[in-house]
Formats: sequence, C-alpha cells, structure tokens
Amino acid sequence: MHHLPPPHHHLQARHPLAAACRPQRGFTLIELLVAIAVMGLMSYMSWQALDGMSRTESITRQRADDLLALQAGLGQWAADLDAIQETGAVPALDFDGRTLRLTRRDPLESAGTGSPGVRVVAWTLQQGQWTRWQATGLQTLTALNQAWEQAARWGQRPVPEDAGQQVAVAKSAGWQVFYFRGDTWTNPLSADGTAPAADSPAGTPATGRNLGTLPDGVRLILTLSPGQTVTGDLVRDWARPVLGGGKS
Repeated sequence: MHHLPPPHHHLQARHPLAAACRPQRGFTLIELLVAIAVMGLMSYMSWQALDGMSRTESITRQRADDLLALQAGLGQWAADLDAIQETGAVPALDFDGRTLRLTRRDPLESAGTGSPGVRVVAWTLQQGQWTRWQATGLQTLTALNQAWEQAARWGQRPVPEDAGQQVAVAKSAGWQVFYFRGDTWTNPLSADGTAPAADSPAGTPATGRNLGTLPDGVRLILTLSPGQTVTGDLVRDWARPVLGGGKS
C-alpha cells in the first residue's frame, strides 16, 4: 500500500523575511489632511485661550490703575480742602457752577525765599475728565491775584500752557458741589453761600470782592462715566478740620 505524501503546502514554512519584505501601508492624503486640520484646530484653541488670558490680565491691570487714580484724586481733593488758607485778598473757596477754586497752604518752600507760600488750586471737568489744576509758590499779592484769575480762565478756556499744571483724575460725565451751612446742604451759588464774613480781615473791602464765608462742609457728587471700574454717582463729604477733628 502506497502512502501519499502530505500536500506540498503543509510542508513549507512561511519564511520570516517574507512578512518583513511586504510593502508597508502609509497614510492616505485624506488622513493627512484630517490630521493637519485637527492640529490646526488645537493650535487655534490654544491661541484663543492664551489671548483670552492676556486680555483678562490687561483689563484687570487697567481697572486697578483706574481705581488707584480715582483714590489718589479723592485723597488730593480732601487734602486741598484740609489745607485751605484764607488770604484776605481772594475767596478761600469759590464755586461758580463749573469750576471750584481755593487757596491753600503750600507745603514746599519757594525758591529764593526759604518759606512756603500759597497755592491756588482749581477743579473742573475738562473734555470728560475730572481734572485738577494748581499754581504753586505764590509769595506776593500780585502773583496770588494773577493765579486766581488764571484758574478761572483755565476752567472756561484751557490753553496748551496749562498742560504742565493740570492732572486728569477720572472720566466723568458731570459733577456737583454742595456746601453744608446751618445744618443743611445748600447750593454754593445761593445767597447763603456768598454772604460776607462778619470777621473779614481789615482791608478786604478794598479788593472789591465778596470773600464769603467758609462752609462747615463740602459735598462732592461725581458722576463717573460708564466703562470704568467704578461707575455712577460717587458721593464724598468733607468736614472742616475744626469740626471733624481734622478728618475728611
């Protein structure tokens, strides 16, 4: 009896190099395009996140700067009122409905004199900004009168030369000032706010000016423009140091 040999294909083993020599399948064009699109989308999302963080940081920094500037401005407002100095030549405090002017002690020594003089300070709105102006080191009556008139002119018609004497504090849509007299808040332009003092210094009538009387308090209502850290009406009351213990 003859035995048939097993089929030839059962006798041959697959050579290991055969699989290694087979051509490898690569990415198709569509697969490459999809991969590139996914990577582009991820890059765009990452950029958006970084850009959002940068914008948030910038906005936060701007708001912090605005708040610090407003706080500094309100502190300067109170400091000016605390340092009011009556001269007997011009009103120590005057508000004409647009500009508030005052005379205050100058803490700095004037050049060549070795002694402090007087400052004329003015507050008003300039191009939508609550702004402060000052003239320092006033040692003579002539200089004081000139600065007083210059402050009034600045409140109405500022000129480029005023740039070095003014500081913009905060964006504002309007402001109001009230005086506290006789246990009530009154309009500074009322008759009560312009009555001459009973103890006006000698020689005051010669100036031709009604020096008025200092109020017991001053109320500031500042309407801050939208888009800032603080918006709406901001109210700040100040009391004369002799009445409020030196605190605003």
